[in-house]
Amino acid sequence: MFNDIQNVIEAKIRSCCAAEGIPLAPLKWTAIPYSGEWGISTSFFQTAADEARAGRAGKPVPARAQELAEQVRGQMGSVEGVSRVDAVKGYLNVYFETSDYARRVVDSVLASRADFGRGAARGERVMVEYAQPNTHHSFHIGHYRNTILGEALARLTEFAGFETIRASYPGDLGLGVITVMWAYDRFYKGQEPAGVHERGQWLLKIYVEATARLEKKENETSEETALREQYEAERREMYRKYDAGDPYVRELWRVTREWSLEELREILRMLDVKIDVWFFESEVDGPSKAIVEELIAKGIADDERPQGGAVIVKIDEKLGLKKEKYRTNVILRSDGTTLYLTKDIALAKVKFEQYHVDRSIYVVDVRQSLHLQQAFAILRLWGFPQAEKCYHLGYGFVSLPEGAMSARRGRVTLFKDVADEAVRRVLAVESEKAPEMSDAERRQVAEQVGLGALAYSMLSVDNNKDIVFDMDAALSFDGRTGPYIQNAHVRANSILKKAQAMGYEARATGRAFDYELTKHEIELIEQISKFPAAVEQAANEYRPLVMAAYAYDLANAFHSFYHAAPVLQVEEAGVRESRLQLVAASKQVIANALRLLDIQAPEVM
Repeated sequence: MFNDIQNVIEAKIRSCCAAEGIPLAPLKWTAIPYSGEWGISTSFFQTAADEARAGRAGKPVPARAQELAEQVRGQMGSVEGVSRVDAVKGYLNVYFETSDYARRVVDSVLASRADFGRGAARGERVMVEYAQPNTHHSFHIGHYRNTILGEALARLTEFAGFETIRASYPGDLGLGVITVMWAYDRFYKGQEPAGVHERGQWLLKIYVEATARLEKKENETSEETALREQYEAERREMYRKYDAGDPYVRELWRVTREWSLEELREILRMLDVKIDVWFFESEVDGPSKAIVEELIAKGIADDERPQGGAVIVKIDEKLGLKKEKYRTNVILRSDGTTLYLTKDIALAKVKFEQYHVDRSIYVVDVRQSLHLQQAFAILRLWGFPQAEKCYHLGYGFVSLPEGAMSARRGRVTLFKDVADEAVRRVLAVESEKAPEMSDAERRQVAEQVGLGALAYSMLSVDNNKDIVFDMDAALSFDGRTGPYIQNAHVRANSILKKAQAMGYEARATGRAFDYELTKHEIELIEQISKFPAAVEQAANEYRPLVMAAYAYDLANAFHSFYHAAPVLQVEEAGVRESRLQLVAASKQVIANALRLLDIQAPEVM
């Protein structure tokens, strides 16, 4: 938590070992769980093991580790803010003075504010790819899980010190896109709903209708078969014209594609998601064909087109693997058309060479796991060192209690419908709980709470697990929910506003906490101190769930403190001022945690 004290102690350890000619292994520090004192611990087992391998140790590793710990402890001397140092079973345990530690935690938050927990620059550039539904459809609740997961991860990596680029790669090609274009041109030419969301949702309805027209039915008549085959021929002809660059079809594609993108941009605005780089499938289709030729020339891909086959990559064979892992993959069909794999390889090349990305994170559903592992393997064969730092953040499906979704069947839960319903429900509650609010303020709070509830319901579940979304559970003010965490922020804000009205002006920093802390204060200070480590863990492991869990634990600790430890009613001024500072620090860290989850922190509820 406090690098200044840790650095002083490490310098003393290095000095002690250097004086004795002991090669010191890198020190790894861990927090000691609170048991009357706060502290940190490091071990000397690695140093003792290194000595044993070098033939220098005359004792077993555990005994030598303990001897080193005792030796360092004996020469440590006094360190400001440290109450005692113990050597136990090869570990050096450093304990802090309780009041000093509490003051340092709170002061650190209040000095850094929104930057509390921010990591130092890592010197690495990360690209997070997410928020990429196919065009000519509409944004549904599954797309929302992808988007909120990617945005939270981007915020975490950025806050942890990585230079972060947000990228989106919508699919704007393929038979599904052509299906919508054909049906629109065939049955709805010239029509156009007025609103942004209405146009996007209308394209989805056209897709469902078109799929039904093209699908073979049981016991269909000869006339129905003939009509279906005619429709299929028209659709295929439109696809052929698109590939040939037909001006009319290309313009139809451009206009209807823009309808989808307008809806996507509007939803991203609602979610406070700002994409830095837009890639489109249509833009990498051509370059990917040139890449196939390069892979053939390098001996990575095998060209079987002369024999009527395709261009393939025998990944396992090229990597020298004895057991099948990646299989053999087609990267160009015999008819010269590309596949998703071809375009993903082409896109990665752009990321690495044009954007100089060191790490590339793909937020894509779990079904694409093998596909992406194959792409990463081909990139390794191609010679890109960044391939080792490509990562697939997979996620499970989202369904509702009534069942799974299917765009083809029209069983899709649109995100806008879910968001509107969440806001409507919160508005109804707020109208009863806070009738004094203006309509504009009540609407703002309802949007903050409603969208916060949706975000937390997605981020508080392991990304690999499926979700059955339950609106009632998500909007609850109790338990592991967004509103429960937001309410902790509101309660902290309420205390601080009342304190100001009563004339209690807390100093920005420097309270002593030199009284006997209650268990609720201790737990709250403990949780606050863990925030920087939670940021680092969530970013390093690419797991927004870590921050979602932390935010709940912090809010839970604050709620317990709120109910058990009086603040404004305390007669002792020193205690009151210290607790006010603790409330201010809590409010700040709750807001920081929520911001990393793309959840707003309301002032009132």
